[in-house]
Amino acid sequence: MPKAVVLLSGGLDSTTTLAQALADGCEVTALSFRYGQRHVKELVSAENVCKHYGVAHVVVNMDLSSFRSALTRKDIAVPENRPGKLDKEIPITYVPARNIVFLSVAAGLCESIGADRIYLGVNDVDYSGYPDCRPEFLEQFQKTLAVGTKAGVEGHPIRIVAPILRCSKADIVRLGKKLGAPLELTWSCYEGGEKACGRCDSCRLRLEGFREAGYKDEIPYEDGVQQ
Repeated sequence: MPKAVVLLSGGLDSTTTLAQALADGCEVTALSFRYGQRHVKELVSAENVCKHYGVAHVVVNMDLSSFRSALTRKDIAVPENRPGKLDKEIPITYVPARNIVFLSVAAGLCESIGADRIYLGVNDVDYSGYPDCRPEFLEQFQKTLAVGTKAGVEGHPIRIVAPILRCSKADIVRLGKKLGAPLELTWSCYEGGEKACGRCDSCRLRLEGFREAGYKDEIPYEDGVQQ
């Protein structure tokens, strides 16, 4: 059975990706980060998803509050109801180099536990314009793993697997439902409230995906949000 490290935020995309890794026959270790995100509630979702599947869960603490982002700085507002297509510009919710940092830690964990692949839930179809969610980035980071890790130098580099890279949000919802993923346990909202706001980029993309896929999103939203 191949071993895989799955980057798990606790959101829709990463949970569906974890479900796919299990469907692919992998022995999974989920990796999450407490990095000073305002929506730390997502870690509760990540923990619940791991308990649902009975998989190992590693949580790494790192302080990225010095990185300028609305997700790590309470003095920067999360944009709401942005007009137009959400991938036209890189929004202030972008955390600089986050996936570079996360993938580097994931590679170290892979080498530590003998895993040969990293599952990552990025997609470049319906997303918020982040540069580290694109195939060009993954291709280059794959090259880095080939020359910058013991596994790579020894000729069996850690492989990055991005099963939803070319998927729309509706595709992701459909795949999650097909795989039986516990989407009702996930959290995507950038705000740290008790209920999802329905106005941030992440909520809007998620809600649109559920609507297009023909399913009702079962997580709680603030009053007045059309699900």
